[in-house]
Amino acid sequence: MSDLIPKELSWLSFNGRVLQEAADPSVPLIERVHFLGIYSNNQDEFFKVRVAELKRQAMIVQERDAQEELVTLLKQVQHEAARYQMTLNEIFRSLVSELEHNGIFLRDEKNISDSQRVWVEHYFKRHVLKHINPVIIDEETDLVSFLKDKYSYLIVRMSGVQNYYALIEIPTDALPRFIRMPSEGNSTTLMFLDDIIRLCIDMVFRQLFAYDSIEAYSIKMNRDAEYDLSGNLDKSLLEDMSESLKQRLNAKPVRFAYDAAMPRDLVSFMAGELKLSSIDSLMPGNRYHNFKDFMNFPSIGTDDSEYRPLREVRSTAFDTASTPFEAIARKDVLLYYPYYSFDYLTEFLRQASYDPRVLSIKINIYRVASNSRVINSLIDAANNGKSVTVVVELKARFDEANNIKWASRLTDAGVKVLFGLPTLKIHSKLVLVTRREGDALVRYAHIGTGNFNEKTAKIYTDFALFTVRPEITSEVEEVFEFIEYPYTRPDFKMLLVSPLNARERISAMIDREIRNSLNGKAAYIHLKVNNLVDKKIANKLYEASKAGVKIRMIVRGMCTLKPGIKGLSENIYITSIVDRFLEHPRVMVFCAGGDEEIYISSADWMTRNLDYRIEVGTRVLDPDLKKRIRHILQLQENDNCKARVLDEWQQNVYAKTGDTPLRSQVAIRDYLDETESSLLKAFTDSHQN
Repeated sequence: MSDLIPKELSWLSFNGRVLQEAADPSVPLIERVHFLGIYSNNQDEFFKVRVAELKRQAMIVQERDAQEELVTLLKQVQHEAARYQMTLNEIFRSLVSELEHNGIFLRDEKNISDSQRVWVEHYFKRHVLKHINPVIIDEETDLVSFLKDKYSYLIVRMSGVQNYYALIEIPTDALPRFIRMPSEGNSTTLMFLDDIIRLCIDMVFRQLFAYDSIEAYSIKMNRDAEYDLSGNLDKSLLEDMSESLKQRLNAKPVRFAYDAAMPRDLVSFMAGELKLSSIDSLMPGNRYHNFKDFMNFPSIGTDDSEYRPLREVRSTAFDTASTPFEAIARKDVLLYYPYYSFDYLTEFLRQASYDPRVLSIKINIYRVASNSRVINSLIDAANNGKSVTVVVELKARFDEANNIKWASRLTDAGVKVLFGLPTLKIHSKLVLVTRREGDALVRYAHIGTGNFNEKTAKIYTDFALFTVRPEITSEVEEVFEFIEYPYTRPDFKMLLVSPLNARERISAMIDREIRNSLNGKAAYIHLKVNNLVDKKIANKLYEASKAGVKIRMIVRGMCTLKPGIKGLSENIYITSIVDRFLEHPRVMVFCAGGDEEIYISSADWMTRNLDYRIEVGTRVLDPDLKKRIRHILQLQENDNCKARVLDEWQQNVYAKTGDTPLRSQVAIRDYLDETESSLLKAFTDSHQN
């Protein structure tokens, strides 16, 4: 038996924790519905990326034993995914009942009143029919090319003297998935767009086809999301990326989901049409697919049916300074989104764009908002004569098209746009602003754990460190030089930079804890990451545990470690927090013989992040900020409301530590608010005296 859990099974367990939120009665009702959508969206990406990769490996590998191992893992993944699908169906039925109890009714075509039927038929004729373009399936039809990944469909069978088959795309790009119907009294009645089409399907076909009966069942297909760059030297990278993205439209299927009520012969018919193999996933579900649309379920019901807006914490450092530069020059500043406003970062860039003393701005772009103030400030800076360098990662999965658009716009504005290295994704979260102050050039740096994205900064928790310390800012400058001139090999002291020194430094710090423990000294590691699946690091942590190092981890997503096993990992304890906000920071704390070292980073402990991406972490030097991070981490470690214990059986049992309920995402906001209030009072008192 392996000492490591396969990362694919661990990922499914993580998404199971998301599904737990949909079932948790303490979560507001509409938010529980939204969690169904989050789970479904995650599951789609899982099949498009991770299952597709497994399938490719199983098809390519030559060794028989290795191929059998991969096929066995694929079957395990399919079994677990099917089990979770059954759980989702049960939760959905339960939520429908709870919605009805709260006066919100989801009706299908079989249980509406006569007056509602009249309304639906009118709505269909006026708003829906013009978007219905059936594809009649015959022996010439290539369904693999036709079916789009992000849509769900109705497979229609018209039975009579001759049988006809057709596909109807649910037009959710043009219409909402949930249609509000006339209701009686104070209740709200919604109908799936799918069911409106089902009710009126005769209007689509009756005049053109002769049949005795007609039936329609929902289906959905996921494709392999991978693509290859052609490497054509006659094309720019932008052109190459744009053409390569089209490969996704024709990529091979990896999952076919269908209504469990669909007749077996029709399932077999579709499997044959889609050329599905024995290692592809055929997954029965309920009559609705694309549950990701539940992320946009309408805001209806009472005030307590959704999370109340978060009151943001004010940053005393920034609020009491005349400019962001003054604040950062006084002292390192740490923000923790979404508790603090992302506006502090955008204001930093906005002022830098026209400050006459600012000479240059450099930044990494991985994922940005569709209407990005960050990008707009960079363009304004170029228009104001600043030297602006933007490193755009064109291969940011599922954001490629958006980043191609921004790269073109930045280039047109005169910004120097770099695309990094063909073999390395650039995932670091860096800004460097160089400013002339008197006779000196002063660098202001931002090093973060999350993207420069106004939208996700409201729902992802992330650290952002602003500093003017030369020992850090000079190394940030060297990172940008390495991206532009990759043949250079800077020697970093403060920064952990993948793939140059991060793996080596992390391993060395773990080894230091091992030595200290074996020598009878205090030794511990506290870690918070999204994913921990790198085998070398995992085995190094096992080695540390066996040496007596106390290891406390918070891992949101995949974790291949098996904690608590005698003789292997009894000194390792891991929890995972899934709550209102997506836990996203990466934090490392090493005892270091009693002189704690704390790092924040953009990198997870995955092979891709340590060896195949440019990632940047920094040591936090300010004593006050170290205490703040440490306290936040301690609150998360003591969470007994939203933390699940990770174990070798992946049971996702809720952590029950202490008698007093502690929900870390609430406690952290209160802690930061109290901290900033104290800082503001101290500042006010000092200036009054």
